[in-house]
Amino acid sequence: MNLTVQEKDPAGLYDTPLLHQSYFWSQVKESQGYHTKAFDIKTPLSELYGKPGSSYVLDDILVQLIPVNRHQSIGYVPYGPVLNPDEEKMGPFLEELSMNLREKLPSHCLLLRYDLPWQSIWEEDDDVSLSLQNLRLNWGTNNKQLRKAVSNQLPSDTMFVNLLGSEEQILSRMHHKTRYNIRLAQRKGVEVRQVGRDHLDIFYSLYEETCERNRITLHDRSYFDALYSAEDEGAEIVLLMAFFDGQPLSAMFLSRSARRATYLYGASSSKMRNSMSTYALQWHAIQLAKRWGCIEYDLFGVSPTGGMDHPMSGLYTFKKGFGGTTFHRMGCWDFAYDEEQASQLFAYEMVGEGYHLR
Repeated sequence: MNLTVQEKDPAGLYDTPLLHQSYFWSQVKESQGYHTKAFDIKTPLSELYGKPGSSYVLDDILVQLIPVNRHQSIGYVPYGPVLNPDEEKMGPFLEELSMNLREKLPSHCLLLRYDLPWQSIWEEDDDVSLSLQNLRLNWGTNNKQLRKAVSNQLPSDTMFVNLLGSEEQILSRMHHKTRYNIRLAQRKGVEVRQVGRDHLDIFYSLYEETCERNRITLHDRSYFDALYSAEDEGAEIVLLMAFFDGQPLSAMFLSRSARRATYLYGASSSKMRNSMSTYALQWHAIQLAKRWGCIEYDLFGVSPTGGMDHPMSGLYTFKKGFGGTTFHRMGCWDFAYDEEQASQLFAYEMVGEGYHLR
């Protein structure tokens, strides 16, 4: 495959609906102590889609360097690359991209981990073995070095809410119980406001309560402080908070990147849940996203299906009520540069002793 990459300043990253591939996100990760690199990608259109002609496709990619130990790191590509070839070209494209990036990444980089945003090539109810998945994505590659990662880092299953049309049309596409709960919250007097960094302590208190209630890994407070460190005309993040009788009951970070809004982090109190503050919060987020000019809202993380045996089934039901369409991404795939060292890392991850990406 005829593909070239050229390093550039992350400030030059193209506008994209994928916040995690933006200059904004590069600044957030740098503020959290991680080093990031950005690269332009150029390849013939025919190489990606099998169409005749001499046209080229230009895109770019953000790579975050994650320390594994004092001497080694991995290159993590959060929701990238954005460029999405035909299925039979996926493996060769990732292989060629990885090999081109190798000489431009530090020598201590063991592997590239792509958190692919592409729609899954497997049906949600397919029981496809890891060996078959690896075989299929490596089809057409020279070295067969792509392999499914032990786990995904960012949510691979989500729902997109269509923001086209009027607010009444958006409401009409929701489940009737969701509409009822939104209006119930309004009748009860739940107020949703956009608040500033001075409310971060309140958010974090709700977040701690949420993590304890749902047994979720807790991020340090500084993790959220970093969200305020970035400036980018093409993207932004705001903190929304729902109040009932003056008491904060739920909150969320809402992001905008290009014409997509994304629900990033949420938190809620265990008290007064019958106020339906979380429904009011999501509806306010949808209204704000429309004012931003967004055409879709990414609810960012659900279970693959609505099966009640899944630990995220309740979240699936809640988010599905807003009229979203389920989207299944391909998740994390690794391309090892040092197979021996990478195999040791995979072994640690298998037993849960490895590092965790953020």
